[in-house]
Amino acid sequence: MGWLTALLSGLLFGVGLMVSGMANPAKVLGFLDIAGRWDPSLAFVMAGAIAVGTIAFLFAKRRKKSLLGLPMQVPASTDVTLRLVLGSAVFGVGWGLAGFCPGPALVALGAGFPKAWGFVAAMLGGMVVFECLERAKLGRHQA
Repeated sequence: MGWLTALLSGLLFGVGLMVSGMANPAKVLGFLDIAGRWDPSLAFVMAGAIAVGTIAFLFAKRRKKSLLGLPMQVPASTDVTLRLVLGSAVFGVGWGLAGFCPGPALVALGAGFPKAWGFVAAMLGGMVVFECLERAKLGRHQA
């Protein structure tokens, strides 16, 4: 049952990204172009997502299990570290250059946007590099 709920949630999320314009890199870049022809419409999408997410996290923090009976996995750390700041900066630069972030890039890939192929390939490459660095770091600490 968990996989079906995940599939339906992912489909709903993808449809929401398409309808809101978040999977359209031109719309995203228009939103990020505050010195040019700024398109503020995505600010309303983000505000709505933050509101829904805040309410969901308030309920999730109080629960031990999800509505499906699965264990709740809510991040416990609220520390702002150099690693978090640098990762956020890299994310922001990639978003600003390509007009994609990971979720919308996958939706755009499925919708047939050619630009999404390059972004998703670079994203997967970055994940591989990160994983290799993490394993190397873990290996140094265990030696």
